Amino acid sequence: MKKILLYNSGGGLGDSIQLINLILSLQNHFKSSEFFYLGAHENHFEGKLKELNISIKTLKLGLRYFGFRWWHFFVVRKRFLEQDLEKIDLIIDLQSKLRNTIILKKIPHVDFYSSTFGFKFCTKKENYNSSDHLINLDRFLNTKIKACKFNFKKLSEKYISEAKRLLPDKNYVGFSLTQGNAYRKKNWSINKFIDLANKIDEKNKIPVFFVEKNEIELINTIKSRVPNALFPEHQSNIASPTLVTALAKRLDIGISIDNGVMHMMSLANIPMIVLFGPTNSEKFAPKINTIKVLDSKKIYKSKDINRITVHDVYKLI
Repeated sequence: MKKILLYNSGGGLGDSIQLINLILSLQNHFKSSEFFYLGAHENHFEGKLKELNISIKTLKLGLRYFGFRWWHFFVVRKRFLEQDLEKIDLIIDLQSKLRNTIILKKIPHVDFYSSTFGFKFCTKKENYNSSDHLINLDRFLNTKIKACKFNFKKLSEKYISEAKRLLPDKNYVGFSLTQGNAYRKKNWSINKFIDLANKIDEKNKIPVFFVEKNEIELINTIKSRVPNALFPEHQSNIASPTLVTALAKRLDIGISIDNGVMHMMSLANIPMIVLFGPTNSEKFAPKINTIKVLDSKKIYKSKDINRITVHDVYKLI
């Protein structure tokens, strides 16, 4: 298998981080294959996530928001052939939007894997019954792919040293409370986060908040109501998702809603509590053994994340 293409329609850092273990597993199994990344948005592995050293080339078709425009259907084959690649041996479709899959399948290929429409677009018909792409790909390819995980120890020493400088002690509890995607109501109440942080503070644990510097009003609110709160990223000249992962390794536990920081924390393989409301926890929760998931849909039969109480979270710490 010479050429393998992975398609990701999500544009957030978290969407890309979710693919890391799959990419590493496939690259370990198909050591001589050439891997390509095609996304509706930029390839973060060549940008903001470059320091994670995930090597995968971008398939440059010059089609912005690939798959989200029907007219792509009429030009994608021509754009692909202009790359002098001839065909892809295996296309792995990592999303399930019908339009996107139909357009993606126009790229010349030998085998095509996709969960769209109940796996009906797969070139090999099998009983795919897992939400784990790696398990399904084992069946699709009639092989056994060893599951590989991101190795935190491969982070650059500059990030590990900086994290130790910013959080030199123990007993830190991390909080990530802001969402990147504004149209989904994924936020847990700031008042609940503050109440939880103060409960933790009373137990001589130090609340550590991961909040972007431009969230000035939110930061001031937290500082006024949680006097011992730390904002380590704000004390560093390094602005990078990799620093978030390095900082996470200094935490006793990380608590987060469904967002990019949740995935950055998960790369440190630390104990985590993650809160879900409208989004799918089975699909988006990090696949690590140290995680506890609170999903309002499962606990309270509601998509309202704020049905989750402070006590629900606190008793898991």
